[in-house]
Amino acid sequence: MIIDRLENLEKYVSLHPLFAQVLDYLNSTELETHEMGVEHLKDKELFVTFAEAAPKTEEEAPLETHNRYIDIQIPLSGEERMGYACRSDLSPAPYDEERDISFYRERPDTYLCVKPGMFVIFFPEDAHAPAITSVTLRKVIVKVIV
Repeated sequence: MIIDRLENLEKYVSLHPLFAQVLDYLNSTELETHEMGVEHLKDKELFVTFAEAAPKTEEEAPLETHNRYIDIQIPLSGEERMGYACRSDLSPAPYDEERDISFYRERPDTYLCVKPGMFVIFFPEDAHAPAITSVTLRKVIVKVIV
C-alpha cells in the first residue's frame, strides 16, 4: 500500500508500466467536474471509475481484495477513512472472479484518513475497506491490471 499526495504520484510511475498513463490521464482531466461513470483507457487493462460512495460506518465497510487489479483511490469531495489489513493475515475468503473481489469477515487493524489531493494505491496483497465517511463522497478509482 502507498499513501501520498497527488503531486507526488510521478515518483511511483516506475512501479508499473501503466502508471505513466495513469499520471498523464489524471493530469489532463478535470477530476472534480468529470461526470460519473467508467472510462476505459486500455481495454480491460486500465480503466477509471468516477463514483459517488454512500456513507458507511466502520462496521458497514468490509475488507476487500482484488486478484487482477491494483486500485488507485482518490477522494474528490471529502475526507475518506479507509481500513487496511495485510491479506496474508486474514482467513481465506471466497473469490468472485467476475467482479475480481473477495470480502473478509475480519476487521481492519489500521485506518487511514485520505483527503482530497491525496491518493492510495492498494496492491492485491492489501486488504482495504474504503468509503468510511459520514457524507456522500465523490471519488476516482483507477483499476490497473496486475
